[in-house]
Amino acid sequence: MKILLTLCLALAGLFTACAWAAGAPAAPTTVTGEVLEVKDVDSYTYLRLKTQDGETWAAVGTAPVKKGAKVTIENTSVMKNFESKSLKKTFPTIVFGNLAGAGAGAPAVAKAVDTSPIKVPKATGANARTVAEVMAKPAALKDKPVQVRGKVVKFNAGIMGKNWIHLRDGTGSAADGTDDLLVTTAASAKLGDVLTVSGVVHTDKDFGSGYSYKVLIEDATLQP
Repeated sequence: MKILLTLCLALAGLFTACAWAAGAPAAPTTVTGEVLEVKDVDSYTYLRLKTQDGETWAAVGTAPVKKGAKVTIENTSVMKNFESKSLKKTFPTIVFGNLAGAGAGAPAVAKAVDTSPIKVPKATGANARTVAEVMAKPAALKDKPVQVRGKVVKFNAGIMGKNWIHLRDGTGSAADGTDDLLVTTAASAKLGDVLTVSGVVHTDKDFGSGYSYKVLIEDATLQP
């Protein structure tokens, strides 16, 4: 599968950085290894690592990593057949995540899921919807503008040129996947932020490399 954005790096990376992005291949929570090769591009550092399970490529937010260093990558997600436009290279398998111990200024590829109880009032206005309403009735809302207010429970920055947010408001059910809404945006947000997102509902989107979604809001604007 071809990828639309350089994640989630490169989602990729993302965004399990999106295994919270639904459908992404599973990965260990952390990957530790010796750096054999370093390639820096805009906003990301690609690392070829020697791990206990063999060699693997990984991508993290830009960081001053040297060959021979021992590093640990946290909050990982795996992508298959990921194409890096910057490197003009396709990786059969690559790990995306956060470099453990990176400074506060290092861009975050994936933030952990916030599992605290959530109850956020519904947005107001003619296009206001809850998370559950969007997730349960995507066909009726396809290509229509909506406003959804919720709490940011997951955040992936700079995946395929966008920031990826998982939003929850306390509606819906985890059992059928109607409690969590994916939003893409050029704006920035932090884990735990309560925001109103305004954007257009799109359905059956396939970004490649295992990142496919039945419903999401794309190119949203954010308001506190």
